[in-house]
Amino acid sequence: MATTDTISVPEIHCGHCKASIEGALQPMDGVTSAEVDVQSTNVTVTYDESVVTRDALVSAIEEQGYEVPR
Repeated sequence: MATTDTISVPEIHCGHCKASIEGALQPMDGVTSAEVDVQSTNVTVTYDESVVTRDALVSAIEEQGYEVPR
């Protein structure tokens, strides 16, 4: 079952941030879509919870060098 989650990433401020985060999330197994909104600094991800967890998504964002508030 697909879940859509919004993850706040306050450090997002440019197109490079968008490309970096989307590039890390989109190829992950279970991720249907990942879209970064630079203006709101939010990442909206649709994914299958039986395949990938929210924690794994957050880790992928953090591996790109961004801090995700918990």
